[in-house]
Amino acid sequence: MTEPDAFTPTTRETLRVVEILRKETVGGFLLVGAAMAALIVANSPARGSYERLRDTVVGYAPWHLDLTVGHWASDGLLAVFFFLVGLELKREFVDGELRSPRTAVLPVLAAFGGVAVPALVYLSVNRGGAGAHGWAIPTATDIAFAVAVLAVVGSRLPASLRLFLLTLAVVDDLIAIVIIAVVYTERLAWAPLLLAAVPLAAFALLAHRWADWFARRQWAAWTVLLPLGIIAWALVHASGIHATIAGVLLGFAVPVYRGSDHGPGDEGLAGQFEHRFRPLSAGFAVPVFAFLSAGVSLAGAGSMGDTLGDPVVIGIAAGLLLGKPIGILGTTWLTVTATRAKLAPGVRWIDVAGVSLLAGIGFTVSLLVAELSFRGNPEHLDHAKIAILAASTTAAILAGTLLAVRNRRH
Repeated sequence: MTEPDAFTPTTRETLRVVEILRKETVGGFLLVGAAMAALIVANSPARGSYERLRDTVVGYAPWHLDLTVGHWASDGLLAVFFFLVGLELKREFVDGELRSPRTAVLPVLAAFGGVAVPALVYLSVNRGGAGAHGWAIPTATDIAFAVAVLAVVGSRLPASLRLFLLTLAVVDDLIAIVIIAVVYTERLAWAPLLLAAVPLAAFALLAHRWADWFARRQWAAWTVLLPLGIIAWALVHASGIHATIAGVLLGFAVPVYRGSDHGPGDEGLAGQFEHRFRPLSAGFAVPVFAFLSAGVSLAGAGSMGDTLGDPVVIGIAAGLLLGKPIGILGTTWLTVTATRAKLAPGVRWIDVAGVSLLAGIGFTVSLLVAELSFRGNPEHLDHAKIAILAASTTAAILAGTLLAVRNRRH
């Protein structure tokens, strides 16, 4: 009897992958457009207005919410993006590829390899230097950008290969969440952190107890659950942990199924919320963050020689363009060689290499980690952003070219 392949998707899973690709593609293009607009504005006569907008402080100081518009984008708007990440992670663990060790082993181990190797590459260049704290910058994969490239050039690629990328990116996001929560928490205020458990528990209790009601009535989530989510977000922010973690926890608190009598067609509250909030995330939150974060003045970043010679730039570029594909492809090969896992029918190693290159698109989470790493060092921050944008674009071109060739073969 032939053993099932490590990541051969079911028909239902294939349809879900196609739907995710369709949704994420638009968001990916909006993300790229917003980043390009930011670069144009930041290097035009409107640069002063752009910087004043980004640095304008808005919010209530006694609640530690007197943030710049740029920080509101990274701490507030990205919480919506990470809420969707939490929803997707919950669905993968309960009803997706991550529920089965057999199907999860390849993308999960590949994701860990795709995080560890870029970090080691970065540290090998920046060890002992001022930029060493940014080791996590090249470990992230931007799922929206990567999926947009895959959708454009890979319409005929096997569904199992696309599923491999999506599962890998979801696990990559989970690792990034842990890194942000553990590594980039400089101070920890226990009182607001413990208080945050109250609205979070109330959110989870209501979402599970009245899942059908929230699924049928769209206004209910906005009037009942959203205020609880905002309170939890504010308390997590006040605790010193990056506020996007609240979005992930709230996403995990949403039930996947509506009840014990769920069937194959039951989308559940998590699926309902994903449909409702993804347009807000992909169409507004992430593009606005990209616009406010990617605006780097090339003139203000120093000479080209200084920029290219900065170990931070070299480490990020090498991590994304070399570390990511080596880590993912190498770990996948080792797993297939050392275990009973194997590639799905129709998938060749050159296809896995293309997806590994595609995972070198850092962008959104890399930009966020760069801001957390170098908030007190504007020069390193500007150089890091330039490296992220350049390396992500290069990875997209290289991966897109290779996958376009493979797409014709398939």
